[in-house]
Amino acid sequence: MLSDLSASRLSSEHVVEIHKLWTVYKTPEAEFVIHKDLDLNIARGEVLSLVGGSGTGKTTLLRQILGLEQPTKGDVMVLGAPASELGSQGAASRVGMLFQHGALFSAFSVLDNIAFPLRELGSLPDDLVEECAMVKLQMVGLGAEHAHKMPADLSGGMVKRVALARALIMDPPLLLLDEPTAGLDPESSDGFCALLRSLHKELGLTVVMVTHDLDTLYELSTSVAVLAQQKVVVKAPPKDVIAYPHPFVQEFFLGERGQRAMELLREYPFAV
Repeated sequence: MLSDLSASRLSSEHVVEIHKLWTVYKTPEAEFVIHKDLDLNIARGEVLSLVGGSGTGKTTLLRQILGLEQPTKGDVMVLGAPASELGSQGAASRVGMLFQHGALFSAFSVLDNIAFPLRELGSLPDDLVEECAMVKLQMVGLGAEHAHKMPADLSGGMVKRVALARALIMDPPLLLLDEPTAGLDPESSDGFCALLRSLHKELGLTVVMVTHDLDTLYELSTSVAVLAQQKVVVKAPPKDVIAYPHPFVQEFFLGERGQRAMELLREYPFAV
């Protein structure tokens, strides 16, 4: 249940403000506390990566920002309003969501998948909806020749691009990404990261993503929030997070896998 935190307390520079959030799941046998007094502010224009061990509630937090799931208690404010109101106000117009495996409708063509949120509004003529969808298709680097293909005919990288176009069809200021490069080969992953970096700059997006891919994290993130001990233990630019003295941070960033990715910090000044 939301407390009386008013929208006026939300700084205009904060697209998302999370205050004293609790997430508790109950079963007949036990009670599981996922988040406890979690605080997190996300500034306008930020590209924030959420990292943490299994069970720390990273994707759950994305769902709460999107308004798909309600916390047990605490406040989730998105663009000056409670996240719980996104459904009634039209979430797609304010928050775009790219799900881990794309979540395209298998029976819809590429163009129909992209156009789906606009068609759901029911207030625009079909020709204008298709025109907008085609613009977004080209925005993500795919030509008109792909418009009438079915999802089964697409590569993994193309599925991600189509899903991204659908997430952006309503021009939302906030974009949520759940493992955006999962399942992609290195070349496709690099291309998708370059696309996200370009769109962030061109559209002025605020981006929140869950990722375990350190290459993606270093290439895109302006900041990193580490979930551990049921809260955000540190939020800072990547270089500062790496220096934070916490066991998960040290293992995740400075273990064998992390050492290989560290070289990217020298190659991608965007992340520094």
